[in-house]
Amino acid sequence: MHKGYLLTCLCLILLPGYDCQKTERLQQAFKKDRLVVTPLPADTTILVDTLAYNARLQRLAHWPASSRWPVKAAYPLRGAILPFKRVVAFYGNLYSGGMGILGALPPEQMLDKLQEEVQHWTDADTTTPVVPALHYIAVTAQRTPGPAGRYNLRMPDQQIDKILELAARAHALVFLDIQVGHSHLQDEIPLLKKYLAMPQVHLGIDPEYSMKDGSVPCASIGTFDAADINYASGWLANLVREEGIPPKILVVHRFTQAMVTNYANIRTCPEVQIVMNMDGFGFPGRKIDTYVHWIAGQPVQFTGFKLFYINDVRDKRSTGLMTPQQVLALTPQPIYIQYQ
Repeated sequence: MHKGYLLTCLCLILLPGYDCQKTERLQQAFKKDRLVVTPLPADTTILVDTLAYNARLQRLAHWPASSRWPVKAAYPLRGAILPFKRVVAFYGNLYSGGMGILGALPPEQMLDKLQEEVQHWTDADTTTPVVPALHYIAVTAQRTPGPAGRYNLRMPDQQIDKILELAARAHALVFLDIQVGHSHLQDEIPLLKKYLAMPQVHLGIDPEYSMKDGSVPCASIGTFDAADINYASGWLANLVREEGIPPKILVVHRFTQAMVTNYANIRTCPEVQIVMNMDGFGFPGRKIDTYVHWIAGQPVQFTGFKLFYINDVRDKRSTGLMTPQQVLALTPQPIYIQYQ
C-alpha cells in the first residue's frame, strides 16, 4: 500500500508580477494545530478556498490518498472550475460528422443529447455539479500541406462564432482544440486570442497531430514535449493576468507514452488548470489500461476520459459504451469527460 500524505490547507496568495514558473508562498507555521500565516498585503489576490479544494481532490483520489494522487500542484485562482465542477463535453467539428458528435447531429438534437449526458453524470455523482461544454476543433490536421505547408486548416471565425452561440444557448463552456500538423503552438494559439480572452472559452491541444518528425498527419502518432505544454500553459497564464479573467482549463489529449514526453517537467500555476485527457478508444479493458498507464500513472494535475459513441462499441470485445459509474470507479476520478 502506498503511504498516504496529508495535504495541509495552505493560504496562498498571488503576488503582483507572479511568474508561472516560480510560486511564492507565505511563510507559515503550525501552533497548537492552527495555521499561522503572515498578514496579507492589501493588493494581493487570494486563491481559491484551499480547504474545499483539498477535500475535493481527496475525493477524486478515492481515500486514502496515494503517493501519486492527489497531485501536489499550484492552487488555482478564485473562479476555478476544477475540481468544484465536472465538465461534460461534446467534441467535434461542424464541417464533418465523422470527427465527433458535435458535428454529427443537427444543432438542436446535439444540444438535447448533451443535456441528457449531463443529467446522467449528475445522477451518477450528486456531490459534483456538472457543466456542459462544446469542444470544437478550431485547427484541424490535414493530409495535404496546403498553400502554407502547415498540414492543417484553421476554421473561419464564422464557425467559431456559431459554436459560441450554441454554447450560450446551452449555458455551456467552449474549448477550442488545436491540431498543429506541421505548425507550432507558438503560431496557432495567439491567433485565437480574441476568443480565449473570453471567460467561458478554454483550450485543447492534441499531440497526436503534432508531426515533429515531418510525417503526414494520421500516418503516425505525433508528440508534444513538456516544453510545448508549458508554452501553452504560460501563454494562457499571461492572458489570465492581462485580462483579469478566471483560470483557464488546458486539455491535453493522450493515449500513448510517446505522445507526451518529459511529463514530470510540466509546470502548474494558479492561472491554468491542466487536464490530461485519456483519448484512446476500444473496449473498456483497453481504455482502462491506457488510463492507468499514461494518465493516472504519469500524474500532472487533473484527469479526463473520452468516450467514443462509435469506436468504443464496435470492437467485438466491447460490452458497450462505458457508463458514468464505471468511469467514476477509476482512480483518480476523471473531472473532465469528453464524448466523440
